[in-house]
Amino acid sequence: MTVRRPLIAGNWKMHNTLADARQLVSALLEGIDRVKGVDVLICPSFTNLFPMAKSIAGTRIMMGAQNVHEAEKGAFTGEISAAMIKDTGCTHVIVGHSERRHVFGETSDRLGKKVRAVVDAGLIAIYCVGETLDDRDSGRTYDIVDRQLGDVLGEGVDPERVVVAYEPVWAIGTGVNATPEQAQEVHEFIRGRLGDIYDPKTASATRILYGGSVKPANAAGLLSEADIDGALVGGACLVAEDFLAIISAAAARVVA
Repeated sequence: MTVRRPLIAGNWKMHNTLADARQLVSALLEGIDRVKGVDVLICPSFTNLFPMAKSIAGTRIMMGAQNVHEAEKGAFTGEISAAMIKDTGCTHVIVGHSERRHVFGETSDRLGKKVRAVVDAGLIAIYCVGETLDDRDSGRTYDIVDRQLGDVLGEGVDPERVVVAYEPVWAIGTGVNATPEQAQEVHEFIRGRLGDIYDPKTASATRILYGGSVKPANAAGLLSEADIDGALVGGACLVAEDFLAIISAAAARVVA
């Protein structure tokens, strides 16, 4: 069986001034060395990328961006290219978060271009998929996730530079999370589809994260499931104690 090293990623969204960011990272660094065997990633806002790169330099914390433009350069006021993101010291970029899909109207066609831009720049794309509550209630969960995967991944996208994050839209910021069993069912489906899109060996090696109201109280249960390889954490990552507790839950899975 392939052993996949857990990844705990914190999506700061539109939170934290520079002073807040420095305080949060300082608190994370005080506790991070007590937790072994887990990859840790923070995803600050664009304005905090360069300062946070300095704050985490020489530590085991990695940094990612929350979004990217698909073009290499051009007249796109307010946008950031993958090369610019790489310049800041980022290793990862979140692509296709439900807020980008449902608030900003990003389509699978555009997200496919973004993933390719990230991968081609030598970065790792955290590609998000997930269904709405209406989709789930209508029994369309697997159809939606299948289409989101197939529309973006495959030929031209190096799977070694992709992490998939399953984030049911109905569980993001609502305080309601999928049960471990519900999450595992979709993660298992995603791994199977990755096997179809690429091959079974690649699917077995690809990390699949769960995102959706992950917090210390439910992290252990979610992370104990066979196909859940970590978490894309929202609100809880803004509190150092909570984020460290989730990282510790992932570390316990490694020990087990």
